[in-house]
Amino acid sequence: MCQLTSEEIERYKRHIALREVGVEGQRRLKAAKVLVVGTGGLGSSLILYLAAAGIGTIGIVDDDIVSLNNLQRQVIHNTANIGMAKVFSAKATVARINPHVTVNAYPIRIDSTNALDLIQKYDIVADGSDNFATRYLISDACFLSKKPLVFAAIGSFDGYLTTFKPYLTQNDGTPYPTYRCLFPELPSGSAILNSEGAGIFGAIPGVLGTLQASEIMKEIIGAGNSLVGYLLIYEALSSCFHSIKMKWNPDNPLSGTIPKIMDLSIHNI
Repeated sequence: MCQLTSEEIERYKRHIALREVGVEGQRRLKAAKVLVVGTGGLGSSLILYLAAAGIGTIGIVDDDIVSLNNLQRQVIHNTANIGMAKVFSAKATVARINPHVTVNAYPIRIDSTNALDLIQKYDIVADGSDNFATRYLISDACFLSKKPLVFAAIGSFDGYLTTFKPYLTQNDGTPYPTYRCLFPELPSGSAILNSEGAGIFGAIPGVLGTLQASEIMKEIIGAGNSLVGYLLIYEALSSCFHSIKMKWNPDNPLSGTIPKIMDLSIHNI
């Protein structure tokens, strides 16, 4: 397990003072490797808080560049970095926040050819992507790699959060649900929002990305109750949170009774 320097003990003393964290928990955070897919609104606040908390290694995957209309919500980037690859903009910000964090920047699009290789290098994955195809890909790859996935998605004034561990079983012997239990098949037509044109209330991805960071840190140190099996829903206009229990779908093609997805070739179509 990683040792903490005297400077790190001072930096993280408000964490260490917590019974649920302590020195041992902070050492676990330092030893952890987290892969973040997407450095948009969700990824921005998520990465900021992971870095500040002392996550030892953060991998960041994104093939986009910083644009002016990102800055209303993507707080890890700034005006001076417009035109820069988002992963390098984020890496520079992390370096200013916490020099003890190693950032692996991948200025690429995650796809069926590289997903397993990337994910297998990390302990836990955070999905901050903005489209259904990528979400299915990441979920399938995490299942095949037996890696926990902390997932979040946002709407204009709402957001959704859960943790997937479908490779584990519940008390009744059935698997925990996967993303394909929540969305059995890819939505079509008007059900898919155009992320370029859809309006987004700027603080919404900040709320959900921060919650993602909290759930990731809980998973790493083993504190509190996991969101595995539950979907947390945030509605900004009514200022409320509520959660619903998700069920495993025995007909889903990934972890159902008759699995059909054995690799990522389905994503080559």
